[in-house]
Amino acid sequence: QVQLVESGGGLVQPGGSLRLSCAASGIIFSRNAMGWYRQPPGKQRDLVAGISSDGITNYVESVRGRFTISRDIRKNTVFLQMDSLKPEETAVYYCNQIPAALPNWGQGTQVTVSS
Repeated sequence: QVQLVESGGGLVQPGGSLRLSCAASGIIFSRNAMGWYRQPPGKQRDLVAGISSDGITNYVESVRGRFTISRDIRKNTVFLQMDSLKPEETAVYYCNQIPAALPNWGQGTQVTVSS
């Protein structure tokens, strides 16, 4: 059974940074691509960063150069370092496999970018 637990969100001022964590169980990172998704209020959930089973990273254009996805295979944890945050990036952030597995969505972690 897969369990994903996101943490690290909070309130941050524009231009600030946050580091999100996703503790996973039931998934072998070396065999699965993982990603961070976000869902702004009233909008759909979209993938923003991914890391392949062999560690190759990809980002959507809007976050490239500001967000960094990484993983610790021994701790089965995926991270998202977010720098230079913008108000429009206020959202609930989730981790999941790529492509996302519907039963695996966790509670997410709220990120609010506001002054």
